[in-house]
Amino acid sequence: MNPTEPRPHLFGMLAGLFLAAGISFASIVLARTWVHLRESQFIMVTGSSHANVRSDLVVWTGKLTVEDPTLPGAYAKFKSDFGKVDRFLEERGQKDFSLAPVQVKELTKRKKDDSDDDGARSERIGYQLSQTIEISSSDVEAIPKLATDGLGLMEQGVVLETEDIKFIYTKAGETKVQMMAEATEDARKRADEIAARGGRAVRELRSARMGVVQINPLYSTDTSSEGNNDTSSLEKTITTTVTAEFTLK
Repeated sequence: MNPTEPRPHLFGMLAGLFLAAGISFASIVLARTWVHLRESQFIMVTGSSHANVRSDLVVWTGKLTVEDPTLPGAYAKFKSDFGKVDRFLEERGQKDFSLAPVQVKELTKRKKDDSDDDGARSERIGYQLSQTIEISSSDVEAIPKLATDGLGLMEQGVVLETEDIKFIYTKAGETKVQMMAEATEDARKRADEIAARGGRAVRELRSARMGVVQINPLYSTDTSSEGNNDTSSLEKTITTTVTAEFTLK
């Protein structure tokens, strides 16, 4: 054996010493925690509450777009296509929808110009007319199908594009109040357990501060300092916390 190499039993001794030191340190920290608890008149803990909910409102946003070399031609096509979209929505029971103002855009391309030293200029080649359509409904199952059903309009030369679908839980405010009570109750249970381990008992709630509410897709645990408010999923998980301070007996 190389005399410069550490002997096996030396490694075992060092490992044992480190383990013993770690256990001693943990014991000291725990002991100090209980001593502090016995001397303190207050205890602060954080409780949490979780609730799985289903969105009760869906907002669908679609966009009708037409193009034509001339403005009158674009307008005529827009009127025709809008009529088809109107019938498409009515056939699916969607008679109430809101419309944004029609947007008109010139279509251009770069053209070579020999008299221009820069070598190019814009040339108008047509017009584009577009309008945004929005539908809000409690039918969270049927409305999203507009996104796929709308593709069938392409067979008629109609371009109806789904821009966004938002799923909203409108009772979030009421749910948060209930969840705050549940989180406070959870904090009380944790405080009772911690106090009992330190030979104390909880007297009463002194103060409570609600944390940031997180509304995420179902079962997600993502967090943000400002709070998440998911609108992409039908099923959601709401999580809230409460930091509570209790007096001790």
